[in-house]
Amino acid sequence: MDISNQNILPWNDYSSYIKQEFGTRVQKISINAGFTCPNRDGLLGKGACIYCTNKSFSPFYCNKGSSIKEQLEKGIAFFSPKYKTQKYLAYFQSFTNTYDKIDVLEQKYQEALSVDGVKGLVIATRPDCIDKEKLKMIKYVCKDKFLSIEYGAESTIDKTLNFINRGHSYQQTIDAVNLTTKMGINCGLHLILGLPGENKTDFLNHAVEISKLPIKTLKIHQMQVLKGTKLQKTYEQSPNLFYDISLNNYLNIIIEFLEILNPNIIIERFTSEAPKDMIIYPDWKGKKNFEISHIVRNKMQQLKTYQGKKFHS
Repeated sequence: MDISNQNILPWNDYSSYIKQEFGTRVQKISINAGFTCPNRDGLLGKGACIYCTNKSFSPFYCNKGSSIKEQLEKGIAFFSPKYKTQKYLAYFQSFTNTYDKIDVLEQKYQEALSVDGVKGLVIATRPDCIDKEKLKMIKYVCKDKFLSIEYGAESTIDKTLNFINRGHSYQQTIDAVNLTTKMGINCGLHLILGLPGENKTDFLNHAVEISKLPIKTLKIHQMQVLKGTKLQKTYEQSPNLFYDISLNNYLNIIIEFLEILNPNIIIERFTSEAPKDMIIYPDWKGKKNFEISHIVRNKMQQLKTYQGKKFHS
């Protein structure tokens, strides 16, 4: 990587990747397709993950009371005046978007792809809610369209996954990623830094473990304690379980994480953005992902470092 060029980001960034794929700007349109999760509906449990509240990331047009087509059309109407030539991806974001019968899934994906301007699907799901038959169907439905499946790994440590009531193991994440990529489908992961019981050594080891997987993209989120979640009670009762992820600490962790990470992995984001009035911890004064990215960029350029600088294959 040419770190002397101030116009080049010191990490493998998603915007550049997606523009190369499409030749223009692409906007994801989040939709709520009416799915649930196996640790919500009783299959694995009814408590959900201890940090979960879907209100924290659902845009105004993302309403399960509207059809998939209506949600996409509202989203496109919102974004299209800003960028006249852009294309769109239907982002199945809310809950577990492969958790249903194959014929139901196929109908929902087809409906999304039928909307004018939608050039592909991004499907967020759990690694324990996928199998070969579902992947075959998804690949067939998309055919010549863009397709990416994102798995919520959240952590590489089973003890943490049990504590947060995730309901799956890290080995299941490994298996899902390998199966997906073996079938020629782009695969991404979601990871949370700052989960209770984990420390900086654990965060950096996540980078080591994830670098072993054939993933295309990675979304990194800071752990957020949000009002009304079980995590709020845990934070109030046992604050010593939580590593200090004040903004400056988190920025330094991200830089060290990137240095260790496989340089081929594309970074989609560094933070999640819940409404400020829902956040109990950490308080970053409402800073957005683009602001965090700008700070990380400046710090990495000052340090003359870059993604993969310390990566060992």
